Amino acid sequence: MTSHSSTPTAPLSPGRLRLVILAMSLGAFAIGTTEFASMGLLPQIARDLAVSIPQAGMLITLYALGVVIGAPLVTIAAVRIPRARLLVLLIALIGVGNLLSAIAPDFTVLASARFLAGLPHGAYFGVASLVAARLSPPGRRARSVSLVMLGLTIATMVGVPASTALGQIVGWRSAYVIVVVIAAATTLAIWRLVPEPENAGATGSIRGELQALRRIQVWFALGIGSIGFGGMFAVYSYIGEIVPGVLGLGEAAVPLALFIFGVGMTVGNIVAGRLADRSIYGTIFLGLLGMALTLAVFALVAHQAIAGMILLFIVAVASQLLGPSLQLFLMDASPDAPSLAAALHHSALNIGNSLGAALGAAVLAAGFGLLAPAWTGVVLALLGLGIAGWSYLVHRRQQVRAEVAAQAATEVPVPC
Repeated sequence: MTSHSSTPTAPLSPGRLRLVILAMSLGAFAIGTTEFASMGLLPQIARDLAVSIPQAGMLITLYALGVVIGAPLVTIAAVRIPRARLLVLLIALIGVGNLLSAIAPDFTVLASARFLAGLPHGAYFGVASLVAARLSPPGRRARSVSLVMLGLTIATMVGVPASTALGQIVGWRSAYVIVVVIAAATTLAIWRLVPEPENAGATGSIRGELQALRRIQVWFALGIGSIGFGGMFAVYSYIGEIVPGVLGLGEAAVPLALFIFGVGMTVGNIVAGRLADRSIYGTIFLGLLGMALTLAVFALVAHQAIAGMILLFIVAVASQLLGPSLQLFLMDASPDAPSLAAALHHSALNIGNSLGAALGAAVLAAGFGLLAPAWTGVVLALLGLGIAGWSYLVHRRQQVRAEVAAQAATEVPVPC
């Protein structure tokens, strides 16, 4: 069975491009809902399956680990599959992983299902970002990538609070059922709407894609995402505990806090798309510095409920400046192996997810209190800022060398 998504396409009209991005963004919405809903429902999952909160937090770590492992492995294994067709396969697999999560009879099976559900995550975002960039006109690539990612941030604003509230009333399994339904709708939408872009890397080779790992700036970008982005997750992973325990608002206010955080992520994502088309490094620096400062202020004022909610919003805005900018950074850093580079971005972000959640669990288990994850986040954001600064210095040095070489090549020797 074939669809019109299987043949290369001419440049798309603005209206058609919007529909294509909307279809891929719907998949991002499904992924965002399943990734973050577990965090808001940790207390319910822990109670139902008779495990502690730090143990339940391992579900977040295992999902992130699935993303980290799956992004490069799935991308390399599927290197010869046309990109649009691969998107259909990946979102269908995400639906299957969430179905297994919904019917898991115990914690061990649920943990395994969350790991499996994470495997297609990074490859989906990597391929969708690449398709969006390749189908977009010059000067709008970062904006198109950010619009695909907008599905994820809208999920944190709508899908996660809604599924969390439903999970508190009906049961946590309902959150994963919602994702199954959305993934099924996305599978149909992508199959019908998304064309195969020219030169999207579907006919590459495993060896060619692995060339991305030889580029120093690829490793810098992965370091920034793995460590710096973990600052946000150190707090967000335990928002279900921090809101009642620190802000003093009770469990019923957790969906509201998730909604506020989601609005901030959505605003940050939109702003990042516009800023990154102007300056990728500037957007990365702004995001990391903003995250470090706002997490520190949050740790100082979070006992005041209104101030705490406002700071959660600002933390979310700052953190999302990293998403589209790092995605474009990686694709530009490895133009000859864009599929793997784009997928590795989500490996990096989910290493950050795993690292933030694990360190947050560690400081909580050590008895440092519910604000300790925020201070942990400050340290991670500052470390990411240091890596970004190092990357910029190397980038400038490479630029100077290239300019000197180009100037030397154009100089005409003067006859004696």
